[in-house]
Amino acid sequence: MSNNAICKIVIVGGGTAGWMTAAPLALKLGKLCEIVLVESPEIGTVGVGEATLPTIRYFNQALGLDNADFVRKTQATFKLGIEFKDWGHVGNRFFHGFGDFGPAIENRSPLQYWLRLARENKDMPSYEEWSTSTAMARSNRFMLPYGDQPAVTNAFSYAFHFDASLYAAYLRDYAMQRGVQRVEGMVTEVEQHPESGFITAVKLKDGRRLEGELFIDCSGFRGLLIEGVYKAGYDDWSAMLPCNSAQAVPCERTEPLVPYTLSTARSAGWTWRIPLQHRTGNGHVYCSSFTSDEEAGRVLLDGLDGRALDTPRQLRFTTGRRRKSWIKNCVAIGLSSGFLEPLESTSINIIENSVGWLLQYFPDRDFSPALANEFNRLVSQRYEFVRDFIILHYKVTDRKDSEFWRYCAGMPIPDMLQHQIELFRETGRVVIYDPEGFSVPSHVSILMGLGVVPKRVDPLIDLMDLGRLQEHFSRVRETIGRAVGAMPEHARFFETQ
Repeated sequence: MSNNAICKIVIVGGGTAGWMTAAPLALKLGKLCEIVLVESPEIGTVGVGEATLPTIRYFNQALGLDNADFVRKTQATFKLGIEFKDWGHVGNRFFHGFGDFGPAIENRSPLQYWLRLARENKDMPSYEEWSTSTAMARSNRFMLPYGDQPAVTNAFSYAFHFDASLYAAYLRDYAMQRGVQRVEGMVTEVEQHPESGFITAVKLKDGRRLEGELFIDCSGFRGLLIEGVYKAGYDDWSAMLPCNSAQAVPCERTEPLVPYTLSTARSAGWTWRIPLQHRTGNGHVYCSSFTSDEEAGRVLLDGLDGRALDTPRQLRFTTGRRRKSWIKNCVAIGLSSGFLEPLESTSINIIENSVGWLLQYFPDRDFSPALANEFNRLVSQRYEFVRDFIILHYKVTDRKDSEFWRYCAGMPIPDMLQHQIELFRETGRVVIYDPEGFSVPSHVSILMGLGVVPKRVDPLIDLMDLGRLQEHFSRVRETIGRAVGAMPEHARFFETQ
């Protein structure tokens, strides 16, 4: 490494964000750079991020983790998507699966052709029956995708549910085996260079002093460095995402062990159910302006499928993001950089992205502002794109049964999101602003699931012979049915691993 290379990194805060940051840095820099992570047992971690997106697999693969070992040690289960209940209107049920709705036809979305068939045939089966992941979830079946050529057997993806505290511990062991030093203590003071303003050291409660060149803030909501030192500022998005509270509680594992998350809309928010091997994770995300904590807790406990293993844990948050996540020699990752509610399991994904971008734009001791500017642009955009996708779930609703849902129906939303909704409603087309984020099938799942049926479709699809089109859709649906029927049940799949 050059004489100007960074030689010491200090990560402030452990938990999921801290150890997800430490592990890749250790893999890439552990032999060349001293990495220290300081965490305090006096400061709890949020630790309820139990559901993920398929990108977690690539993060684990980049670290070289053994999949079977990871699943066993984190009590993980497989996740094909999210089932939404009572969103849009009470009694509604739809699935956001990881995968598409069949192969493209002449480079056009299969949804457009399904819409044509549905126009011709009022008894046309739901578009969801052409989603392999949805068919698997409905049948409680699971297997890993296989085959090199596009087929039903690989027309789906998957993520994991896992115990976040166990995952953090798993990565802690991984990182420490590769040279990361863990220091236990509470940071009480931050030293800065008198001229540059760069952080030079953090002091602990017991008087110890940790010097460094790059400081990574994984201190959670409080943003000990990025906000406490640099006053980064915070963009508050509560007007568009009004939920500001959550309660979480585990319960006994219940059968069957399903391969998906369940999200149920409630009068002032929504509840989650996440199945793990050893227990079920549950929570209630809500807006305190429309219900009390006591009532929210009652809704949560009354909805459990098994005996509660603890009392509900209370969380408070303000949805939004830091105006800058990288200032001088400080980079914020995780909750210290922003927070979006866990409706689409995006918190861990944003950590993955942030760590990846830090490595991509890793600085030397000069800390070029251009690197920080690009990192901040990418992180800010990712928060905005995810924000809009989550807002979509609330805004497109026919629910008028509570003050909360009436507020959501009438609240202002970003112009770009409004354009996405209008374009789909009018033409069935989906505009994607973030190619690395939620794809066309994901937007179709939410929009169609919430009842937004396009008024018209692509006129070019009428060029295809109707009989051939019907035959194609029938054949694909039958193939999915046979393939899914041959798959093992989700719980039984573990026995083959």
